[in-house]
Amino acid sequence: MFKELLEKTFDLGIQLIIALLVLLIGFKIINVIEKRLKKEHKMSKLDASVKSFLISLLCIALKVMLFIIAASIIGIPTTSFITILGSAGLAVGLALQGGLSNLAGGVMILIFKPFKVGDFIESGDKQGTVKSITMFYTNLVTPDNKVIHLPNGALSNNTIVNYNSNPIRRLDLEFNVAYDTKIDKVKKVINEVFDKSQYILQDNDRTIRLFKHGDSSLTFVARGWVKSENYWDALFELEEEVKEAFDKNNIVIPYPQLDIHQK
Repeated sequence: MFKELLEKTFDLGIQLIIALLVLLIGFKIINVIEKRLKKEHKMSKLDASVKSFLISLLCIALKVMLFIIAASIIGIPTTSFITILGSAGLAVGLALQGGLSNLAGGVMILIFKPFKVGDFIESGDKQGTVKSITMFYTNLVTPDNKVIHLPNGALSNNTIVNYNSNPIRRLDLEFNVAYDTKIDKVKKVINEVFDKSQYILQDNDRTIRLFKHGDSSLTFVARGWVKSENYWDALFELEEEVKEAFDKNNIVIPYPQLDIHQK
């Protein structure tokens, strides 16, 4: 009995070693496949969102198959293993309904395409550029280079603002000037800055008007159209150039002030 037990233990040890080697080699092969698919030129025709989702799905399927192969090497019957795996999957699915919701949400995002990889989006209090769409999460990169992982289920059921859906965006700016400033002069100076701007689309309509009477100043609104990818560059540049133009034309931007009349 001891001899037979020793032989069976030895055989099981060999099988375990082979199974571990299969897992290690298999994971390396799957990683290579994943990297190759990401660089594959034939897949470049696919939408980047669909591409990342399919690669994620394929890698998970390959890893499940690898575990089944390793289990069969150890001696676990494949049919029994699949039955156990199916039962466990059902139990885990019931326990982790959020995961299934995220998977369904990822499919909905790919079907209806409210955004794609490379778009700048906002959902709730989160915003950033879409880096990838995987089976369960959509990954965003914020302007300060942080990575946000948004669950697909919550994202697909939430309000999504896509800043890159249209090729052009309207740029809205507000400027405050002193009450004694001539309205026509302010409009003329801002209009000249817009005419010289490399970002303002000159063929599109623009609006430069007195917007409201504030407590200490007159507020002018200036609206022009820019390409979506140039929005932030246009915003910062025009804020600077209008300030410089106001200084050259002696247009004062007042501090908050209060007049007190004493009897």
